[in-house]
Amino acid sequence: MFENQPKGLFALALANTGERFGYYTMLAVFALFLRANYGLSPALAGTIYSAFLMLVYFFPLIGGIMADKFGFGRMVTTGIIIMFAGYLLLSVPLGGDTVALVVMLAALLLIGFGTGLFKGNLQVMVGDLYNDPQYKDKRDSGFSIFYMAINIGALFAPTAAIKIKEYAETSLGYSSNDAYHFSFAVACASLILSIAIYYVFRSTFRHTEGGSKKTKAAEAAPVEELSKEETKQRIVALCLVFAVVIFFWMAFHQNGLSLTYFADEFTANSASGVQAMCFNVWNLVAVVFIVYAGFSLFQSKTSKGKIISLIVIAAALAFLFFEYDGEKVVAVSAPIFQQFNPFYVVALTPVSMAIFGALAAKGKEPSAPRKIAYGMIVAAVAYALMAFGSFGLPMPQTEMGPDGNPVAVHVADVTPNLLISVYLVLTFGELLLSPMGISFVSKVAPPKYKGMMMGGWFVATAIGNQLVVVGGLLWGAVPLWVCWSVFLAVCLIAAVFMFAMMKRLEKVC
Repeated sequence: MFENQPKGLFALALANTGERFGYYTMLAVFALFLRANYGLSPALAGTIYSAFLMLVYFFPLIGGIMADKFGFGRMVTTGIIIMFAGYLLLSVPLGGDTVALVVMLAALLLIGFGTGLFKGNLQVMVGDLYNDPQYKDKRDSGFSIFYMAINIGALFAPTAAIKIKEYAETSLGYSSNDAYHFSFAVACASLILSIAIYYVFRSTFRHTEGGSKKTKAAEAAPVEELSKEETKQRIVALCLVFAVVIFFWMAFHQNGLSLTYFADEFTANSASGVQAMCFNVWNLVAVVFIVYAGFSLFQSKTSKGKIISLIVIAAALAFLFFEYDGEKVVAVSAPIFQQFNPFYVVALTPVSMAIFGALAAKGKEPSAPRKIAYGMIVAAVAYALMAFGSFGLPMPQTEMGPDGNPVAVHVADVTPNLLISVYLVLTFGELLLSPMGISFVSKVAPPKYKGMMMGGWFVATAIGNQLVVVGGLLWGAVPLWVCWSVFLAVCLIAAVFMFAMMKRLEKVC
């Protein structure tokens, strides 16, 4: 899985892991923070949440255009500095008045713009590592590894957000609302780690940074020349893909909004037995070790490697055995459910790579556009599960809190297994769509417009993220099963469109 990959991949992936850990720590509690700190309605909190996600994924277009002119590396560094300023501002507890709201919005703007300079351009640099002929056939697997590394950071983020908030409340004596800011401050520390990794290992990817000062490797690399007609065909194909992924992200990023509302108001807030073990991130890490050691056991070519793999598996199983307590009841907080998606990504990446590797060996691997279409169908299945599981549930309810602001009421105790299962299905869809889509853009984008086209991928994501607000608008306005059916429908329609355009898309692959 990790063999024969360019060294720069691991450095760039780890730099991104640090940044993503901070981002997802903040995002895990952000929607709940908006409602608790400012007394916002689900719809208004959803509007701010979705607008922020839109900015985070819209600004890479501007960042890509700037990078095409000034260099990818320079924009990545600038982006980290601007993000740091935004997170630092967000971490200051200012209360819940109008001034605090304005400062919070300014912080979101800085974070969004900084992410725009960092995120897309880092991924262009990853793609350029595979312009070298010796790595040409490793592009899809490389982006799968890169995507897995992102989710390692995201895996620990919900637990970090909850534990740090609890520590600020119980040990430092901060109010519930002010304690949220300690979760936001984690992002500042993670960015320091990210920039340190970037510069320590810079020599492994410096040739991909671009800019006016080109390395010998970059000068020697051949530049692909395309005709105007071929350039047009590629851009059209990319725009068609962009149009489809809008609806995936609209549905997928409900994980931080309507699915979190569901976790908070309709899902049991305690668990026991095996189910309780799912809410301890270290148990999930043990499962990840078992999966990777299992693959190593069968793929290792030496007896030493097989023995080490067996030891790792045995140690992880022993850890899980001693962690199990059938009578122990653990509290389940709504944000913790967001750990399941990154856990599934990390655990299932080697599985998906093995499946597609076997299909490729037989000449039957689906094209990237076809994988994206399959991903849309899988996402539709996830929301079909949510709709089925929500039949008969009451409408969301609120009551006035002691501060005069409306507070959500916990009205049902649906088994946590519903959301755990839905996140599993959504992750299958994500693995088919997201890393493959990024790989497709890096491969198909005309050389002169790589930064802009990667930015276009993020603009599509931005539009989808803006449409996340639909979940907030539907929450409490329609029965829950109707809310989930809306996302089911848009995913199916997008899949049908994708299959209708398949010949045109596969022509440029």
